[in-house]
Amino acid sequence: MRVPPFHRFRQFSQVSAVFVLGVVVGSVVYNAIFHMGYNMMWLHNQDLRVQIEQYQKDIKTLKKYNNTSTVIREIKIRAEESKIKEGADAMDPVTVKEIIREMGKDLEPMRGRSMFDIDTDGKLARLLLDGKMYIVREKEYSVRIRTMLVMEGVLQIWVEINPYRRS
Repeated sequence: MRVPPFHRFRQFSQVSAVFVLGVVVGSVVYNAIFHMGYNMMWLHNQDLRVQIEQYQKDIKTLKKYNNTSTVIREIKIRAEESKIKEGADAMDPVTVKEIIREMGKDLEPMRGRSMFDIDTDGKLARLLLDGKMYIVREKEYSVRIRTMLVMEGVLQIWVEINPYRRS
């Protein structure tokens, strides 16, 4: 049995190899674009979940304390960018939101407290939360309270979140 010479099929094999390579590269590019879009949608979904949770707590508090104007009805926690190292990587927004959610759970007893007693409550919150370590996604983060402000029933807290460093 004779084998036909290969030079007859060389051009066909080259064209088919380029076609298969194009299919593979195209599928990789499509998959990357799909996952990037899905990741953006997931991050937006996480942000909306945090907002819904906060709004539900605010509705409960507003219903409970709608007749009194001198109590803390709402707690807003904002994260500031860390300025320790310029070469440090930016924190993942989902991690920041998870830490803020856990801090909101820790600060929940401050809802309904009188705004005029914020000096003692603020000291208590600073002692409890300043330097506290939170574990999110198997990494440790420390929180430092920068500013606390109470105005019109809203307690606003600015915090700085850094990766936890052991001494």
